[in-house]
Amino acid sequence: PSFPDGFRNEVHVVGTILGADKVNPHDVLAINAASAALSLSGIPFEGPIGAVRVAFDANGTWIPHPTYQDGDSSSFEMVVAGRIGDDGDVAIMMVEAGGTEAAWELYQDGAPKVTEAVIAEGLEASKTWIRESIDLQNELVAKVGGKKPSITFTAQVDYSDDIYAAVAEVGTERLAAAMAIADKADRDAATDAARDAIVDELAERFAEVDNATKQIKAAVRSLTKAIVRKRIVEEGVRIDGRGVTDIRPLSAEVGVLAAVHGSGLFQRGETQVLNVATLGMPRMEQMLDTIGIDDRKRYMHHYNFPPFSTGETGFMRGPKRREIGHGLLAERALVPVIPTSAEFPYTLRTVSDVLSSNGSTSMASVCGSTLSLMDAGVPIKAPVAGIAMGLVYAEGKYTALTDILGAEDAFGDMDFKVAGTAEFVTALQLDTKISGLPAEVLAKALDQAKDARLKILEVMTTAIPAPRDEVGPTAPNITSSEIPRVEKG
Repeated sequence: PSFPDGFRNEVHVVGTILGADKVNPHDVLAINAASAALSLSGIPFEGPIGAVRVAFDANGTWIPHPTYQDGDSSSFEMVVAGRIGDDGDVAIMMVEAGGTEAAWELYQDGAPKVTEAVIAEGLEASKTWIRESIDLQNELVAKVGGKKPSITFTAQVDYSDDIYAAVAEVGTERLAAAMAIADKADRDAATDAARDAIVDELAERFAEVDNATKQIKAAVRSLTKAIVRKRIVEEGVRIDGRGVTDIRPLSAEVGVLAAVHGSGLFQRGETQVLNVATLGMPRMEQMLDTIGIDDRKRYMHHYNFPPFSTGETGFMRGPKRREIGHGLLAERALVPVIPTSAEFPYTLRTVSDVLSSNGSTSMASVCGSTLSLMDAGVPIKAPVAGIAMGLVYAEGKYTALTDILGAEDAFGDMDFKVAGTAEFVTALQLDTKISGLPAEVLAKALDQAKDARLKILEVMTTAIPAPRDEVGPTAPNITSSEIPRVEKG
C-alpha cells in the first residue's frame, strides 16, 4: 500500500543477515532496513515505514525491542508496522502476534491476561517506537544529502475512463443482481454471464480500441468491487446477504476417522477443514537449525490447500508461501494451550486439509486443530477458535466485517485474523491494502472479533466439551515408572 497507484515496476528488496548474536531478533531490523533502503532509492515510496516488536511481560508492561530471552519470559509478542498518516498520527499497516509457551503458566501465577483491551493498549504504545524508527530513517536520508531524484514511471491503467463509463452504463444493474446471489457457485456463474454479456454489448462500440475486451473485463471487475463496497457501507448488507457482524452457519464434528489418533471436521459456510492429530514419542520432536535460539519443536501444525478446494485444477507440489504462512499462524494460535512435556510426554502433530474454501481456511484450521487434539485426548488448557475479519473504508467511514468471504477479502481493505480462548487472545495477524488504520478502528474490530469467537467456541464445545480422558486405542502408550534411589550403607 505504500507504492502509488499505477506503479507496476518490479521492486526487489533483499535483506541479508550477516551475523546473529542469538539475543536480538532480526525480523524487525529487516523491516526497518527495507524501508530505509526504499527511502534512499528514489523509487516512488510513500514511507518511511517503521516497525517494532513489543512483548507483554508478567508485570503487565509492553516492552519494546525485546530480546529472545525477554520474549520467552513474556506471555505475548507482537510485531507492529506503521507510517505517519495525513493527520500526523501513526497509522497501523501490519501486525503479527502470538502468545508464548509461557503464557498459560504466567496467567496461572496471576499475570494479566492478553485481552482485546490489552492488545489495543499495545498497538497504541507501539506508535512511540514506530515513530522513533521513522525519525531515524529520516535522519539517515538527510545525512546522505536527501532522497535520490524520483524515478520516473508511466502509471499503468487497466481501462480508459470512457470504457469504465460505458460498462457502468450497461452493467450496473446486471452486476448488482449477480452480486446479490448468496451461493458462491451461483454467484460466480451469474457474474461471469453478466461480464460476457457486457463484453458482447460493448465490443462493437470499442472495436477500434487496443485490447478492448481486456479493458472491458478489467472495468467490470472494478465496477463489481465498487458495487459490493457501496452496498456494505450504505446498506450494511454483504455479498451473501449477511449483516456486517453475522457469521455463516457453523458445524463441528470429532472422531470422523477411525484409524487416526484424533480427528476434527470444522465447517463455516462453504469453508470446510478436516484436521488430524497424531501423537508421537518424545524423540520424534523436530530438530531446528535456524539463526534463532530454538533448536527443537514439539508441536507442529501443517496445512494443505489442494486446488480442488476452490473447484480448480493445478499442480500439487511442495507447500508454497501461503500454505507455510497459514500453517504457522494456526500453529501459533495453539501454542499457549499445549500441555508441557512433563504433563503430556508426547510429540504432537496436527495436519489441516482444506476440503472446501470460501474464506479464512487458516482460522478454520485453528478450530479443527482444537477439535482433533481434544479428540486425541491431549489435555490442552482451553479450546481455541479463530475468526477472520475484514474492513471496507469508503466515504470516510470504516466498516468492519465479521467472517469474511473470499470475495470480501479481495474487494476489501483489510485482512485481520484473530484466534483465542474465551478469555484471552493467542494469535493475531493483520495486513492492509490502504495506507494504514487508526488504532481505535482496530480496537473496535478486535471487540467485534471476540463476539464471533465466543459463538464459534460454543459450537465447538457442543461437539466435544473437554479433552478425552485418555488417548485412543490407536495411539502409542507411554508408561513412566520411578526407580527409588537406595543409599549405600
